[in-house]
Amino acid sequence: MEAFFKLLAAGPMFFVSAWLLMIFAGITASDVGIRPFGYVTSMVVTIGLWLTLAPAIGAIGRSGSKSGKGNAKTCSERS
Repeated sequence: MEAFFKLLAAGPMFFVSAWLLMIFAGITASDVGIRPFGYVTSMVVTIGLWLTLAPAIGAIGRSGSKSGKGNAKTCSERS
């Protein structure tokens, strides 16, 4: 059930992150050398970023141990 609520929280965050991307792209447009773009273009870029980064973040999250404690050994345990 926890995954369902995380998915519901991701929806509004998509629109907020697209809006923030549009705002910051407009602020830094002259410094970076790009033209400011609108909200629809910002949503397309955000979708691309989410589709690119979400699998990598998921893989990193699943690779860790369930208890939150890593399997790393201290120097004295290695020898």
